[in-house]
Amino acid sequence: MATDINERLTRLRTRRSGFDRADRVSKDAATSVYAKHLLGEGWEKRAKDQPYTRYCLGAMQEVDQEYTRISVETAERVGNQLRNGLDAIGVLVEFRLQGSVPLNVHIRGVSDVDLLALDTGFLTYATYGRMSLRGEYAPPSNRTSLSILANLRKHAERILADKFPAATVDTSGGKAIAISGGSLARPVDVVPSHWHDTMDYQTSKLERDRAVTIMDKKLEKTLDNLPFLHIHRVNENDLVAAGGVKKAIRLCKHVKNDAIEDGRKMVFPSFDIASTMYHADLSALRVGAVYELAILAETQRFLDELYHDEAKAKSLYTPDGSRKIFDTEEKYQGLRSLSYEIDELAREVAKEQSYLLRQTPDATILDSRKVLRETYVPSL
Repeated sequence: MATDINERLTRLRTRRSGFDRADRVSKDAATSVYAKHLLGEGWEKRAKDQPYTRYCLGAMQEVDQEYTRISVETAERVGNQLRNGLDAIGVLVEFRLQGSVPLNVHIRGVSDVDLLALDTGFLTYATYGRMSLRGEYAPPSNRTSLSILANLRKHAERILADKFPAATVDTSGGKAIAISGGSLARPVDVVPSHWHDTMDYQTSKLERDRAVTIMDKKLEKTLDNLPFLHIHRVNENDLVAAGGVKKAIRLCKHVKNDAIEDGRKMVFPSFDIASTMYHADLSALRVGAVYELAILAETQRFLDELYHDEAKAKSLYTPDGSRKIFDTEEKYQGLRSLSYEIDELAREVAKEQSYLLRQTPDATILDSRKVLRETYVPSL
């Protein structure tokens, strides 16, 4: 942890209010962000004279719902303009949101929103799925995913630049077109894509089982993802844990960001942080519905377990079952770095809550964890 917790509290506040990214939104939106930044949030008034505890509580909270609503509405506005432009040239699309915003684990007041632009005139499917075997799909065409998505991206880049002339349209990304500023209240990442009907989808007909195919322009190849199954399964576990899974994810993401801003390297993507905490002890996280610091205790315990049990860590799969979470050594080292940061936070928060711990230099992390599990922090 930073030696100056007040610096981390300042960063937490600016990150949650969006003040750190006010230059990426419209002038009106920036004015609103500044006003809310000045007002502050409820968590800032809790745990008086306990800055580490206050940081922990704030880091677990969801972003202001008004901010999230604006993010979704901005993505819809971009989608509507893009649809109109594509309709005019005979390219039919539909849109979905993916990523941290629809899952509600985003940690920034000004978050980039991932908007899938799905070409509905083309799809691929698992050839051994139920619908395929019944002959419910049109015969395969000579067109390829790569050609379809390259064409969609080319038109989308042009249309976005035309429809939002005052905005910055960044086409340098491999998978997404990033648009921000101008009249937009939030940045939006537009991801050209199309549907891929998996074997599970052909049986269930549930959209959560449907995959999307995206293109990496830099590598000139396509990738299949299951973003809605990821969201569904994390939501399921979060419901069992009474909100504890998402609070743990947000906490980890804030701590990771602060460690990086303190100059420490940590390669641990947000998707993989969410995937990791999906596997934590749900009953232990559920205790956090009343004893909020129990979420920090379980987060510390679980990351520490994975730190010391590399085989277990590297056996864990993402919630959608598509791959192992720690599929590179760099990610596993990122987990270990985050575990260390959470250890330090847990110790400091526990000392604020226990006079005995403050007077016991040789107290263990187990002692800290016990205090966190049993401490009730009054609400306002």
